[in-house]
Amino acid sequence: MIFTGLMLFFGFLIKWIFFPKKKFQAFDEKWKKTLQDKVAFYQKLSDSEKPRFEAAVLQFFNDVDITGIEIEIDETDRLLVAASAVIPLFGFPKWRYRNINEVLLYQGSFDQDYKTKGSDRNVLGMVGSGAMNRMMILSKPALHQGFRTPMGKSNVGIHEFVHLLDMADGAVDGLPQVLMEQQYVLPWLHEMHEGIRDIKKRDSNINPYGATNEAEFLSVAAEYFFNQPEHFEKKHPELFDLIITAP
Repeated sequence: MIFTGLMLFFGFLIKWIFFPKKKFQAFDEKWKKTLQDKVAFYQKLSDSEKPRFEAAVLQFFNDVDITGIEIEIDETDRLLVAASAVIPLFGFPKWRYRNINEVLLYQGSFDQDYKTKGSDRNVLGMVGSGAMNRMMILSKPALHQGFRTPMGKSNVGIHEFVHLLDMADGAVDGLPQVLMEQQYVLPWLHEMHEGIRDIKKRDSNINPYGATNEAEFLSVAAEYFFNQPEHFEKKHPELFDLIITAP
């Protein structure tokens, strides 16, 4: 894992030094159609809200590189990555990701050592650590699948960017304190632990992976919330109210 991570790290270091990042000055009109066709969250925005979403996408493009690893990627791939990042932060227009430099897109699943061949390739998304710090890895097919089934509860891109938000205060604990006012911390902790207990008792329709720990509960609940807000509110009203009001 260390060797693979170091190889990737030094490769990207060379790229940053010798190939400066291109800056986007304006939002391409063609991108609007892609967002309208592919991103249900964007489709539901009002005409006055869509320009703010587009501005956030443009800002993300200028802050973060998106790179295909042994695959070609196109504007649709990049837009889906950016949408994954923008959706969790749309209610926080002044906040930007400060803990990521690059998103890597892989041709499929990978293992904990970032390898795309061999057994145990069951990872679809990961926030890097160590030599891969400030990087995120996503399976390109999984990224697309999350937006292809908007009525589903899973979206690997949103899942991993919510992990980044959770990490922003220095602790990966399911408590994104940078975004949450203090009076909502204890109620959120209570509802989160109740939610984990319900999953373990098989008395919840939240993805069972959310019972792994508090950080995973936050991410899978966020996927569900952003993909199916009306259904999430009906099934989990207390959690829904906290997510809506906690900022």
